[in-house]
Amino acid sequence: MGLLKGIKITWLSVFVALSVIGAAIKIPAGIVTSVALDSFPALLASALLGGPAGAIVGGTGHLLSALLGGLPMGPFHLVVAIEMAILSFIFAVFYRNGHRWVASILFVLGNSFAAPLPFLFIMGEAFYLALVPSLLVGSIFNVAIALILIPRLAKVIQPVKTSMGNAK
Repeated sequence: MGLLKGIKITWLSVFVALSVIGAAIKIPAGIVTSVALDSFPALLASALLGGPAGAIVGGTGHLLSALLGGLPMGPFHLVVAIEMAILSFIFAVFYRNGHRWVASILFVLGNSFAAPLPFLFIMGEAFYLALVPSLLVGSIFNVAIALILIPRLAKVIQPVKTSMGNAK
């Protein structure tokens, strides 16, 4: 394994760990109490390391956060993890192509309204309607934190990547 790959794996590990820590920082957002600062690390990874890295952090981060929280939705957490991976990848595509605000808006709308759609059919309209406002608040907070931190972390991550030259 090359040094550059090792550095990328290290950053992935840091972002997954931040996801788990962020899951413990709850945002009071109405009825649903599981809204937390757990997705901004996936957005950081998406913007700084690319779509596949962001997807790994988004999916893995959610699964580990859910595991530490006692898996309240059981196997449905796999659905949420896949959704988080997809949303993180989409964020990367738009953000890395210079469409920062489009990426942010798509993530907020996707995480708040589209991602909980399967639960509309599984758990009913009341659950969906209770979930959406909380997810909207949480998504806005997570995106705002990511947008603040991305340029600051880019100053740390970019010099490491470029100083490696052609390291494999």
